[in-house]
Amino acid sequence: MIVGIGVDVVDLARFERAIARTPGLIERLFAESERGRHPRSLAARFAAKEALIKALGGDDGLRWHDMVIAQNDDGDPSFQLTGTVARAAESRGIGRVHVSMSHDGGVATAFVIAETDAP
Repeated sequence: MIVGIGVDVVDLARFERAIARTPGLIERLFAESERGRHPRSLAARFAAKEALIKALGGDDGLRWHDMVIAQNDDGDPSFQLTGTVARAAESRGIGRVHVSMSHDGGVATAFVIAETDAP
């Protein structure tokens, strides 16, 4: 059963200016495994993290490094939840999180669905 939905969009030019102006932002927002990617990909990951926060119902002390976007061998994204984010998901009965990300035309976007394991 769906218990949360989140969506977020990021202006690519604004995001690129922000990371150029504040280089430490990348280390603060992204786990080591996520870094080193093109700014468009980082913007989509940022949008996905923001969408996950919305799907979870708010940011109540969630840490950015506790929500990591990983990719399987086919390039499909998924979240690896640890620490504060894993506890928040568990406390809300969330057993599965689906994520879709894209970037085009100067915008990165992400959509997240949080589900319980219950019917």
